[in-house]
Amino acid sequence: MIDKNVVKQLVGEWLEGKDYFLVDVQISPDNKIVVEIDHSDGVWIEDCVELSKYIEDRLDRDKEDFELEVGSAGLGQPFKVPQQYINFIGKEVEVLDKEGKKHKGILKAVDGNDFTVTVKEKVRPEGKKRPVLTDVDIDFQMDQVKYTKYIISFK
Repeated sequence: MIDKNVVKQLVGEWLEGKDYFLVDVQISPDNKIVVEIDHSDGVWIEDCVELSKYIEDRLDRDKEDFELEVGSAGLGQPFKVPQQYINFIGKEVEVLDKEGKKHKGILKAVDGNDFTVTVKEKVRPEGKKRPVLTDVDIDFQMDQVKYTKYIISFK
């Protein structure tokens, strides 16, 4: 089986000096290699082709046959690396916490492993009978949520 670290190193070499970043590398037991990259402005197909050729030219098919797929981290898919959180600051996201509760709101800030989402919640002001919709900030840790993903909106 092809070594995942070798593929990561090749991707790292290709990424040097570029604004792309590695999201994930997966290698199945039958040597299907899937590489996901991302960029704050989106991923161009030409760059996926270039990276694919770069990897193929440096792996030996005669030694070990493989299938290679290079693409972007899909929109609407859960975030896998901190850079994805940073790229979506100011955008609407959905967070599924460890207790299984979904929170939808605007990704407000990212600091290391921590991130803040502003959600709308009904809060009853003191002395009032009816609750009003209020912006509430909820803090999370990336490694303490089941997933966070961008909500695609066609408004």
